[in-house]
Amino acid sequence: MTQTDSGRWQPSERYPDPAVQILDPSFARYRLALASVERIASGMRWCEGPVYFGDLRCLIWSDIPNNRMMRWDEETGAVSVFRGPSNNANGNTRDRQGRLVTCEHDARRVTRTECDGSITVLIDKFDGKPLNSPNDVVVKSDGSIWFTDPPFGILGNYEGHVATQELASNVYRIDWSGQASVVAGDINGPNGLAFSPDEKTMYIVESRSTPRLIRAYDVVDDGTKLANGRVLITAEADGTPDGFRVDIDGNLWCGWGMGSAELDGVKVFNAQGKPIGFIALPERAANVCFGGPKRNRLFMAASHSVYALYVNTQGAPGG
Repeated sequence: MTQTDSGRWQPSERYPDPAVQILDPSFARYRLALASVERIASGMRWCEGPVYFGDLRCLIWSDIPNNRMMRWDEETGAVSVFRGPSNNANGNTRDRQGRLVTCEHDARRVTRTECDGSITVLIDKFDGKPLNSPNDVVVKSDGSIWFTDPPFGILGNYEGHVATQELASNVYRIDWSGQASVVAGDINGPNGLAFSPDEKTMYIVESRSTPRLIRAYDVVDDGTKLANGRVLITAEADGTPDGFRVDIDGNLWCGWGMGSAELDGVKVFNAQGKPIGFIALPERAANVCFGGPKRNRLFMAASHSVYALYVNTQGAPGG
């Protein structure tokens, strides 16, 4: 596989794919010897927020600077615009009823797309002040929606629009009634987030620390609050964890890279924070999701392209 740029990238002709690297023997069980990295779409400016729809056999993701959301059809391979304009949509997920939940930078809100295609605004203000620019989102089994709200979309006009920050960079929870509360306010630039498979732990990327961190929190008070925050993973000097998802064994599959070409791809950590695997890509990976009929296909939203790889595990529900 050529690692210089996405334009010259070619899939590996060899099995096992040398791009799928074992950093610790425990990762060997997750690498399929007869599966390789595939590039399924390209031509975007900055890919983010992939989410898989099994009922439609498609992947949807955000192309933030182009102000659109894209769709890839699993059966035909066709790529099309799902929504445009998208209010510079970023992170996406599905709720437990299968509806699309989206973080919108430009509109500074979190929305839900109903089954009839209409859009419901879940939140755009807190304490009477506009949100910053919701970034990433997950849904817990009780139906509550958890999202991060850093100011990245209001710092310039490329992924949103310049505006004054009026709220701290919080992590929020929206309960079944629509009531929002702050669950974490001590993270410098909260970004990607995900629950452990048993939902007893929440992981959150702290993207404004140097180096970047992935923090772990206990989920307490009947699953409504976070406590006992601690550092689980400290990135390398040039490492840039962004978005991630968790598999059924509790491993974290993290978008990685940008600091140097050697770090571009997806880095995999076990639940103790130990790096166990790496998937090398020719461009930085921002976020990932699991999909396919058996939830065993990893979709990787990178800078200009989306990649896919079958793996020997399944994604945990809720991401």
